[in-house]
Amino acid sequence: MTELVGSERDLAFFDAARSADVVNARMGSDISPRLGEVMAIVVNHLHAAVKEAGLTSEEWMAAIEFLTRTGQMCSDWRQEFILLSDVLGVSMLVDAINHYRPEGSTENTVLGPFYVPGAPCYDNGANICLDGKGEPLVVRGRVTDIEGNPVPGAIVDVWATNDDGFYDVQQKGIQPDHNLRGVLTTGSGGEYWFRTVKPRFYSIPDDGTVGKLLASLGRHPYRAAHLHFMVKAPGYDTVVTHIFTPDCPFLSEDAVFGVKNSLIAEFRPIDDPIEIETLGFTSPSWKVDWDFVLSRTEDVRRIDN
Repeated sequence: MTELVGSERDLAFFDAARSADVVNARMGSDISPRLGEVMAIVVNHLHAAVKEAGLTSEEWMAAIEFLTRTGQMCSDWRQEFILLSDVLGVSMLVDAINHYRPEGSTENTVLGPFYVPGAPCYDNGANICLDGKGEPLVVRGRVTDIEGNPVPGAIVDVWATNDDGFYDVQQKGIQPDHNLRGVLTTGSGGEYWFRTVKPRFYSIPDDGTVGKLLASLGRHPYRAAHLHFMVKAPGYDTVVTHIFTPDCPFLSEDAVFGVKNSLIAEFRPIDDPIEIETLGFTSPSWKVDWDFVLSRTEDVRRIDN
Protein backbone atom coordinates (compact mmCIF):
# COMPACT_ATOMS: atom_id res chain seq x y z
CA MET A 1 0.00 0.00 0.00
CA THR A 2 1.42 3.37 -1.06
CA GLU A 3 1.83 5.81 1.78
CA LEU A 4 0.14 9.15 1.16
CA VAL A 5 2.04 12.31 2.02
CA GLY A 6 1.30 16.03 2.26
CA SER A 7 -1.47 17.32 -0.02
CA GLU A 8 -2.21 13.78 -1.26
CA ARG A 9 -3.23 12.80 2.25
CA ASP A 10 -5.30 15.99 2.62
CA LEU A 11 -7.33 15.14 -0.49
CA ALA A 12 -7.49 11.37 -0.11
CA PHE A 13 -10.68 11.27 1.92
CA PHE A 14 -13.93 13.17 1.65
CA ASP A 15 -14.09 16.51 3.43
CA ALA A 16 -17.20 18.67 3.05
CA ALA A 17 -15.22 21.89 3.34
CA ARG A 18 -12.98 20.90 0.41
CA SER A 19 -15.35 18.56 -1.38
CA ALA A 20 -14.78 19.88 -4.91
CA ASP A 21 -11.00 19.71 -4.48
CA VAL A 22 -11.25 16.11 -3.28
CA VAL A 23 -13.33 15.09 -6.31
CA ASN A 24 -11.16 16.94 -8.84
CA ALA A 25 -8.00 15.43 -7.37
CA ARG A 26 -9.21 11.99 -8.50
CA MET A 27 -8.90 12.86 -12.19
CA GLY A 28 -6.12 11.01 -13.99
CA SER A 29 -3.03 12.68 -15.34
CA ASP A 30 -3.44 11.33 -18.88
CA ILE A 31 -6.99 12.49 -19.61
CA SER A 32 -7.96 15.09 -22.22
CA PRO A 33 -6.81 18.50 -20.90
CA ARG A 34 -10.05 20.10 -22.11
CA LEU A 35 -12.17 17.45 -20.41
CA GLY A 36 -10.24 17.95 -17.20
CA GLU A 37 -10.68 21.72 -17.40
CA VAL A 38 -14.42 21.56 -18.06
CA MET A 39 -15.14 18.88 -15.46
CA ALA A 40 -13.17 20.74 -12.77
CA ILE A 41 -15.29 23.85 -13.43
CA VAL A 42 -18.53 21.84 -13.39
CA VAL A 43 -17.61 20.10 -10.13
CA ASN A 44 -16.57 23.38 -8.49
CA HIS A 45 -19.85 25.12 -9.39
CA LEU A 46 -22.02 22.10 -8.64
CA HIS A 47 -20.57 21.64 -5.16
CA ALA A 48 -20.78 25.39 -4.51
CA ALA A 49 -24.45 25.40 -5.57
CA VAL A 50 -25.29 22.47 -3.31
CA LYS A 51 -23.66 24.22 -0.37
CA GLU A 52 -25.21 27.62 -1.09
CA ALA A 53 -28.70 26.12 -1.45
CA GLY A 54 -28.20 23.80 1.53
CA LEU A 55 -29.88 20.96 -0.36
CA THR A 56 -31.58 18.25 1.63
CA SER A 57 -31.23 14.58 0.72
CA GLU A 58 -34.85 14.60 -0.43
CA GLU A 59 -34.29 17.63 -2.68
CA TRP A 60 -31.23 16.08 -4.29
CA MET A 61 -33.08 12.82 -4.91
CA ALA A 62 -35.90 14.81 -6.51
CA ALA A 63 -33.34 16.42 -8.82
CA ILE A 64 -31.95 13.00 -9.78
CA GLU A 65 -35.47 11.70 -10.45
CA PHE A 66 -36.17 14.80 -12.58
CA LEU A 67 -33.10 14.15 -14.74
CA THR A 68 -33.97 10.45 -14.98
CA ARG A 69 -37.48 11.25 -16.23
CA THR A 70 -36.06 13.83 -18.62
CA GLY A 71 -33.89 11.16 -20.22
CA GLN A 72 -36.81 8.76 -20.40
CA MET A 73 -38.81 11.37 -22.36
CA CYS A 74 -36.23 11.48 -25.16
CA SER A 75 -36.92 9.68 -28.43
CA ASP A 76 -35.88 9.80 -32.09
CA TRP A 77 -37.98 12.93 -32.63
CA ARG A 78 -38.20 14.46 -29.14
CA GLN A 79 -35.17 15.68 -27.22
CA GLU A 80 -36.28 16.73 -23.76
CA PHE A 81 -32.72 17.64 -22.72
CA ILE A 82 -32.46 20.15 -25.59
CA LEU A 83 -35.77 21.57 -24.42
CA LEU A 84 -34.40 21.84 -20.88
CA SER A 85 -31.29 23.60 -22.15
CA ASP A 86 -33.49 25.96 -24.16
CA VAL A 87 -35.84 27.02 -21.34
CA LEU A 88 -32.90 27.65 -19.00
CA GLY A 89 -31.31 29.98 -21.56
CA VAL A 90 -28.22 27.78 -21.86
CA SER A 91 -28.69 27.03 -25.56
CA MET A 92 -28.76 30.75 -26.35
CA LEU A 93 -25.74 31.41 -24.14
CA VAL A 94 -23.58 28.66 -25.67
CA ASP A 95 -24.48 29.90 -29.14
CA ALA A 96 -23.68 33.52 -28.25
CA ILE A 97 -20.29 32.55 -26.85
CA ASN A 98 -19.34 30.63 -29.99
CA HIS A 99 -20.78 32.78 -32.78
CA TYR A 100 -19.69 36.36 -32.30
CA ARG A 101 -19.99 37.74 -35.82
CA PRO A 102 -19.08 41.08 -37.40
CA GLU A 103 -21.73 43.80 -37.15
CA GLY A 104 -24.36 43.48 -39.85
CA SER A 105 -24.28 39.69 -39.96
CA THR A 106 -27.48 37.76 -39.38
CA GLU A 107 -27.71 36.72 -35.76
CA ASN A 108 -28.20 33.17 -34.57
CA THR A 109 -30.87 31.82 -32.29
CA VAL A 110 -31.74 28.36 -30.95
CA LEU A 111 -31.83 25.30 -33.21
CA GLY A 112 -34.70 23.83 -31.21
CA PRO A 113 -35.49 20.16 -30.68
CA PHE A 114 -37.45 19.57 -33.91
CA TYR A 115 -34.88 20.09 -36.65
CA VAL A 116 -34.85 17.07 -38.96
CA PRO A 117 -32.05 16.63 -41.52
CA GLY A 118 -32.88 15.37 -44.98
CA ALA A 119 -35.88 17.56 -45.77
CA PRO A 120 -36.98 17.56 -49.44
CA CYS A 121 -35.11 19.80 -51.87
CA TYR A 122 -37.33 22.26 -53.71
CA ASP A 123 -36.94 24.71 -56.56
CA ASN A 124 -37.33 28.36 -55.66
CA GLY A 125 -41.00 29.33 -55.58
CA ALA A 126 -42.20 25.98 -54.25
CA ASN A 127 -44.98 25.76 -51.69
CA ILE A 128 -43.72 23.78 -48.67
CA CYS A 129 -47.14 23.76 -46.95
CA LEU A 130 -48.56 20.30 -47.65
CA ASP A 131 -51.63 20.29 -45.41
CA GLY A 132 -53.30 23.42 -46.82
CA LYS A 133 -53.88 24.99 -43.42
CA GLY A 134 -53.15 28.57 -42.43
CA GLU A 135 -52.78 32.00 -44.00
CA PRO A 136 -50.62 31.83 -47.15
CA LEU A 137 -47.24 33.52 -46.96
CA VAL A 138 -44.48 34.15 -49.47
CA VAL A 139 -40.91 34.59 -48.18
CA ARG A 140 -38.26 35.99 -50.47
CA GLY A 141 -34.87 37.58 -50.19
CA ARG A 142 -31.16 37.17 -50.84
CA VAL A 143 -28.19 35.57 -49.18
CA THR A 144 -25.17 37.90 -49.23
CA ASP A 145 -21.81 38.34 -47.58
CA ILE A 146 -21.03 41.15 -45.17
CA GLU A 147 -20.12 43.47 -48.10
CA GLY A 148 -23.44 42.84 -49.82
CA ASN A 149 -22.11 40.51 -52.49
CA PRO A 150 -24.48 37.68 -53.43
CA VAL A 151 -23.73 34.15 -52.25
CA PRO A 152 -24.97 31.87 -55.06
CA GLY A 153 -25.49 28.19 -54.28
CA ALA A 154 -26.15 28.79 -50.59
CA ILE A 155 -28.37 26.20 -48.92
CA VAL A 156 -31.50 27.58 -47.21
CA ASP A 157 -33.10 24.94 -44.95
CA VAL A 158 -36.48 25.99 -43.52
CA TRP A 159 -38.95 24.35 -41.11
CA ALA A 160 -41.99 25.46 -39.14
CA THR A 161 -45.10 24.34 -37.30
CA ASN A 162 -48.42 24.08 -39.07
CA ASP A 163 -51.38 26.32 -38.30
CA ASP A 164 -52.34 24.08 -35.37
CA GLY A 165 -48.99 24.75 -33.73
CA PHE A 166 -47.32 21.38 -34.26
CA TYR A 167 -44.30 20.18 -36.24
CA ASP A 168 -44.88 17.28 -38.60
CA VAL A 169 -42.86 14.90 -36.41
CA GLN A 170 -45.21 15.62 -33.52
CA GLN A 171 -48.20 14.46 -35.56
CA LYS A 172 -47.12 11.38 -37.46
CA GLY A 173 -50.07 10.11 -39.48
CA ILE A 174 -51.93 13.41 -39.05
CA GLN A 175 -49.66 15.82 -40.93
CA PRO A 176 -47.97 14.81 -44.19
CA ASP A 177 -44.33 13.86 -43.72
CA HIS A 178 -42.01 16.85 -44.24
CA ASN A 179 -44.91 19.27 -43.99
CA LEU A 180 -43.55 22.83 -43.83
CA ARG A 181 -39.97 21.65 -44.33
CA GLY A 182 -37.81 22.27 -47.34
CA VAL A 183 -34.31 22.92 -48.64
CA LEU A 184 -33.71 25.60 -51.27
CA THR A 185 -30.59 26.70 -53.14
CA THR A 186 -29.93 30.36 -53.91
CA GLY A 187 -29.63 31.51 -57.52
CA SER A 188 -26.81 33.37 -59.23
CA GLY A 189 -27.80 36.62 -57.48
CA GLY A 190 -28.11 34.94 -54.08
CA GLU A 191 -31.89 35.02 -54.36
CA TYR A 192 -34.33 32.56 -52.83
CA TRP A 193 -38.09 32.45 -52.38
CA PHE A 194 -40.75 30.00 -51.31
CA ARG A 195 -44.37 29.79 -50.27
CA THR A 196 -45.54 28.66 -46.86
CA VAL A 197 -48.03 29.85 -44.21
CA LYS A 198 -47.82 32.66 -41.68
CA PRO A 199 -46.39 31.25 -38.44
CA ARG A 200 -48.30 31.36 -35.20
CA PHE A 201 -47.24 31.07 -31.60
CA TYR A 202 -47.35 27.61 -30.05
CA SER A 203 -46.59 25.73 -26.86
CA ILE A 204 -43.41 23.77 -26.54
CA PRO A 205 -44.15 20.20 -25.37
CA ASP A 206 -45.29 20.71 -21.79
CA ASP A 207 -46.42 17.19 -20.95
CA GLY A 208 -42.95 16.19 -19.73
CA THR A 209 -40.43 17.23 -17.13
CA VAL A 210 -39.65 20.58 -18.76
CA GLY A 211 -43.32 21.56 -18.83
CA LYS A 212 -43.70 20.67 -15.16
CA LEU A 213 -40.60 22.68 -14.32
CA LEU A 214 -41.96 25.74 -16.14
CA ALA A 215 -45.29 25.44 -14.33
CA SER A 216 -43.55 25.20 -10.95
CA LEU A 217 -41.58 28.35 -11.80
CA GLY A 218 -44.70 30.27 -12.81
CA ARG A 219 -43.61 30.39 -16.45
CA HIS A 220 -45.68 29.71 -19.57
CA PRO A 221 -44.53 27.29 -22.32
CA TYR A 222 -45.24 29.49 -25.36
CA ARG A 223 -42.84 30.27 -28.18
CA ALA A 224 -43.20 33.47 -30.18
CA ALA A 225 -44.41 32.88 -33.76
CA HIS A 226 -41.47 32.17 -36.06
CA LEU A 227 -39.97 30.36 -39.03
CA HIS A 228 -36.76 28.36 -38.55
CA PHE A 229 -33.82 28.71 -40.95
CA MET A 230 -30.42 27.14 -41.36
CA VAL A 231 -28.33 28.85 -44.03
CA LYS A 232 -24.95 27.50 -45.08
CA ALA A 233 -22.38 28.00 -47.82
CA PRO A 234 -18.73 26.90 -48.20
CA GLY A 235 -16.36 29.30 -46.46
CA TYR A 236 -19.10 30.91 -44.37
CA ASP A 237 -20.24 30.41 -40.80
CA THR A 238 -23.54 28.50 -40.80
CA VAL A 239 -26.47 30.62 -39.61
CA VAL A 240 -29.09 28.92 -37.44
CA THR A 241 -31.84 31.44 -36.89
CA HIS A 242 -35.53 32.40 -36.94
CA ILE A 243 -37.61 35.25 -38.29
CA PHE A 244 -40.38 36.40 -35.96
CA THR A 245 -43.74 38.03 -36.62
CA PRO A 246 -44.01 41.51 -35.08
CA ASP A 247 -47.60 41.04 -33.88
CA CYS A 248 -47.09 37.98 -31.67
CA PRO A 249 -48.25 38.44 -28.04
CA PHE A 250 -45.32 36.36 -26.78
CA LEU A 251 -42.60 38.25 -28.63
CA SER A 252 -41.13 39.72 -25.43
CA GLU A 253 -41.48 36.55 -23.33
CA ASP A 254 -40.46 33.67 -25.60
CA ALA A 255 -40.18 30.49 -23.51
CA VAL A 256 -36.66 29.69 -24.78
CA PHE A 257 -35.32 33.28 -24.92
CA GLY A 258 -34.89 32.97 -28.69
CA VAL A 259 -36.07 36.42 -29.80
CA LYS A 260 -33.54 39.04 -30.84
CA ASN A 261 -34.61 42.47 -32.03
CA SER A 262 -32.75 42.07 -35.32
CA LEU A 263 -34.78 38.95 -36.16
CA ILE A 264 -38.23 40.58 -36.01
CA ALA A 265 -39.45 40.81 -39.60
CA GLU A 266 -42.12 42.92 -41.30
CA PHE A 267 -45.05 40.80 -42.45
CA ARG A 268 -47.12 42.73 -45.00
CA PRO A 269 -50.59 41.74 -46.24
CA ILE A 270 -51.17 41.02 -49.93
CA ASP A 271 -54.58 42.36 -50.92
CA ASP A 272 -54.14 42.73 -54.68
CA PRO A 273 -56.10 39.92 -56.37
CA ILE A 274 -53.70 39.82 -59.32
CA GLU A 275 -50.66 39.40 -57.06
CA ILE A 276 -52.48 36.75 -55.01
CA GLU A 277 -53.31 34.82 -58.17
CA THR A 278 -49.79 35.20 -59.57
CA LEU A 279 -48.38 33.63 -56.41
CA GLY A 280 -50.74 30.68 -56.73
CA PHE A 281 -52.79 31.62 -53.68
CA THR A 282 -56.58 31.74 -53.54
CA SER A 283 -57.14 33.95 -50.50
CA PRO A 284 -55.68 37.11 -48.90
CA SER A 285 -52.05 36.40 -48.11
CA TRP A 286 -48.87 37.72 -46.53
CA LYS A 287 -45.36 38.47 -47.72
CA VAL A 288 -42.03 39.06 -46.03
CA ASP A 289 -38.72 40.11 -47.55
CA TRP A 290 -35.74 38.80 -45.62
CA ASP A 291 -32.04 38.82 -46.47
CA PHE A 292 -29.47 36.63 -44.74
CA VAL A 293 -25.99 38.10 -44.29
CA LEU A 294 -23.24 35.51 -43.85
CA SER A 295 -19.83 36.05 -42.28
CA ARG A 296 -16.67 34.35 -43.42
CA THR A 297 -15.68 31.53 -41.11
CA GLU A 298 -12.39 33.19 -40.20
CA ASP A 299 -14.22 36.37 -39.09
CA VAL A 300 -16.30 34.58 -36.45
CA ARG A 301 -14.87 34.28 -32.98
CA ARG A 302 -15.65 33.10 -29.50
CA ILE A 303 -16.38 35.43 -26.63
CA ASP A 304 -13.96 34.57 -23.84
CA ASN A 305 -14.75 35.57 -20.28
